[in-house]
Amino acid sequence: MPSNVEVKARVCDLDFLTQRARELSGSDGTIIKQQDTFFTVARGRLKLRDFLDGSGQLIFYERPDMDGPKLSNYSITPTNDPGGLRRVLSDALGQVGQVKKERWLYMVGQTRVHVDCVEGLGNFMELEVVMKENQSTEEGAAIASQLMQDLGVKKEHLIEGAYMDLLLAKGQQNGH
Repeated sequence: MPSNVEVKARVCDLDFLTQRARELSGSDGTIIKQQDTFFTVARGRLKLRDFLDGSGQLIFYERPDMDGPKLSNYSITPTNDPGGLRRVLSDALGQVGQVKKERWLYMVGQTRVHVDCVEGLGNFMELEVVMKENQSTEEGAAIASQLMQDLGVKKEHLIEGAYMDLLLAKGQQNGH
């Protein structure tokens, strides 16, 4: 199963982070609109990513809910009918909820740097160090930690879990 080392954090200075990501990647990045639907499963997380252009991906992943660099194992398959697949999976498994975001993607070496504007939550940064065969989790964590420094990400801004978890917690706090 493919894996990556991930870090997720709140963004306090979007302009600074975006400028640093551009400098480190040597590009203006790629904008990707996404709507993720999460489904009820016994272990891990299962989400359908709809790129809102008739294409999508079904993604299963497992990772610990902790802040800082963490290993995530995942499986992905493409789909050309995300709407139809969403209906079938919703009928079979039930939905946990949806996350809508606009993502700026920058590639820095083997790392996907995401700058996300998440509807209902605000701005976040996510690092995905795509692990090479026989590369250790410690190596991936070291790459992520260095990039956090290079991007000006502070430990106190790190978050646990997924955007879906934050949206659910926010809804519960607001009485929804």
